[in-house]
Amino acid sequence: MNNGEEGSEGTSRRIQVRFITKLDAPFKVPPTVIAIPADLSRFGLSSVVNGLLQAADADHEAEPFDFLIDGELVRMSLQQFLLAKGISAERILEIEYARVVAPRKEEDPSLHDDWVSAVDGSSSRFFLTGCYDGLGRVWESAGLCTHILEGHSDAVTSVSIINPEGLETVTLATASKDRTLRLWKLNVDEDTNYPTKIRAFKILRGHKASVQSVAAQTSGEMVCSGSWDSTINLWKTDDFSTEDDQVSKKRNVGGQAEESQLEGAAFTTLVGHTQCVSSVIWPQRESIYSASWDHSIRKWDVETGKNLSDIFCGKALNCLDIGGEASALIAAGGSDPVIRIWDPRKPGSSAPVFQFASHTSWISACKWHDSSSFHLLSASYDGKVMLWDLRTAWPLSVIESHSDKVLCADWWKGDSVISGGADSKLCISSQIPVQ
Repeated sequence: MNNGEEGSEGTSRRIQVRFITKLDAPFKVPPTVIAIPADLSRFGLSSVVNGLLQAADADHEAEPFDFLIDGELVRMSLQQFLLAKGISAERILEIEYARVVAPRKEEDPSLHDDWVSAVDGSSSRFFLTGCYDGLGRVWESAGLCTHILEGHSDAVTSVSIINPEGLETVTLATASKDRTLRLWKLNVDEDTNYPTKIRAFKILRGHKASVQSVAAQTSGEMVCSGSWDSTINLWKTDDFSTEDDQVSKKRNVGGQAEESQLEGAAFTTLVGHTQCVSSVIWPQRESIYSASWDHSIRKWDVETGKNLSDIFCGKALNCLDIGGEASALIAAGGSDPVIRIWDPRKPGSSAPVFQFASHTSWISACKWHDSSSFHLLSASYDGKVMLWDLRTAWPLSVIESHSDKVLCADWWKGDSVISGGADSKLCISSQIPVQ
């Protein structure tokens, strides 16, 4: 079926091409040169590649492909692309193809009792959510909640898996509008009746307003938090008390003494932002990055507490992540529909190197893919999650699983996107072939 992109083969000139790919068999076509109409776009090019694959394997199921010429994704007809890029149509054109980065499956949603405001998919064994009902939840898969984290007295705003691949126990951190953070120990392989309720082993007090974001140092020894009080606090995650910590014992209704709970105090406070610190990340041991409603992204030296550099973007910011090439690109979004990406390695310029503007409302989350320097996701109050590739200005895929604002999103297991929203659902879009 023609989707309106292609013209008639009879009226189009033909160009010589060779299709190449990084895909493994059975997705490789012979490296021979063939002549194809110059007015083909992605739809027609996919038909050609699927035809070549079916010629070699009659059982091949046709699927859409994306195409790159000289490292750039093709989003028009070949003829238009060659003209726009000044590429000669007389030469043999090498066209790389890859499977379209889009979900092949939507899992059943995992229902919560209120807005799903936070999610962390950094562990391959489970994912962690935070909810406006004040609870954290650990999920083994779609619909299978294994643990409930009880203790916060207000909405959970941010969650972090501190040592995602911990062998025996995994430490989790949650931040809340109740002005505290809590640390939890999770025995992933524990064989108990699900869901198991667990209490925090340490409560971190010190912020004077809602805590909006929590991030762990790569070693897991510390976490940092950003708050509505405009500060960033640094905390130790150990489970033994220091002179700064207090131990509190509580008694349950039956009069039995519960397990003691540590109360931790911040050992450093980073001051500089003038409004809510909405997002913090800790990508290198010595550096913390923060985004704020004061329109700035700041880099901090952990040892000295000094503000090393600032990027001002002109918009209140909600989210921040670092990744891409050499894990150096800064992506952020906030109070407009644009995801902006900066390269701090380019001195003297605070202008974004990329801007993606397909959303129609505020950006709530952005996250780089762990193993691809080109791919990232974004979530928005427009109810959509979008998948992006730096090699094109258009989204690769638009995921519309939610019926209300999307408040958080992350990658999971490398080939899935998990997202939570104001519709009280956690959605999983899976089987996404990111190369």
